[in-house]
Amino acid sequence: MRPFAALTRLALAGLAAAAIGVGGQAGAQTKNETILFVGNSFTFGANSAVWKWHNNTVTDLNNGGVGGVPALFKHFAEEAGLHYDVSLETVGGQGLDYHLANKKPVLDKAWDHVVMHGYSTLDANNPGKPELLVRTAAEAAAMFQAKNPRVDIHLTATWSRPDQTYVANRPWTGKPITAMNTDVRTAYDLAAAGSPYIRDVIPVGDAFMRATSTGVADPNPYDGIAFGQVDLWTWDHYHASAYGYYLEALMVFGRLTGKDPLSLGPRETAAAELGISGPQATALQQVAHDELAAYRGKGS
Repeated sequence: MRPFAALTRLALAGLAAAAIGVGGQAGAQTKNETILFVGNSFTFGANSAVWKWHNNTVTDLNNGGVGGVPALFKHFAEEAGLHYDVSLETVGGQGLDYHLANKKPVLDKAWDHVVMHGYSTLDANNPGKPELLVRTAAEAAAMFQAKNPRVDIHLTATWSRPDQTYVANRPWTGKPITAMNTDVRTAYDLAAAGSPYIRDVIPVGDAFMRATSTGVADPNPYDGIAFGQVDLWTWDHYHASAYGYYLEALMVFGRLTGKDPLSLGPRETAAAELGISGPQATALQQVAHDELAAYRGKGS
């Protein structure tokens, strides 16, 4: 566990960061491209200040007043001088099977980019089993590709849940916090490989694990948060905290736009509004930068 000085050093590094590409699609835009986020509470920012944050800047297709990670993404993009029309379709506690069965009227349209994910344990009835995710991701991707053959589709591999790791009689009880992440990431890689229309996997869960392994975040919120570290999870040790959703949005921003998350810098304004300090923001930006630099997805 590292002291607060580690965050300060990262903040200083951010001051010198340039906007370099780390994958995705950077470049001049002649019109606002459309982006659709499909997910659940891990996208809409449940149990955090991110949930309704700047909800007037995005279109919630379910009319729920959600801002969430999509609003953070849009904010980062505009800070970088990029402009997107951002929409989201999210339902708590559901996987892609639910969206396909119940939300096709609002989803089945032409989009330029799609970012989507399934249930946090892969299958609510069979935790850790990838088959449902693989099947429904392929079905959703085919639906989007039929309306726009050039659609850019990404899956977001979600994070390990402490409540499934450190609590008794849960699927990953007794295993390290990295174990659930490994299973989730493997399933998303299978899903991406199972469809010719899915470009890649955005490794959000890997970014969480990088943050814990480098001392930016505490890996076990059940035994208290070490001084100088952040808690990526909120009070239920299931959903993300503002820090966690901020990191998720940085990963999506870097992957889709090709902009280096470090280019946002310690004075990034969403962080300030969410109570994230400049050194903490830059530390999370550094994590996203490093994780994106380490990963090259299909079609990169």
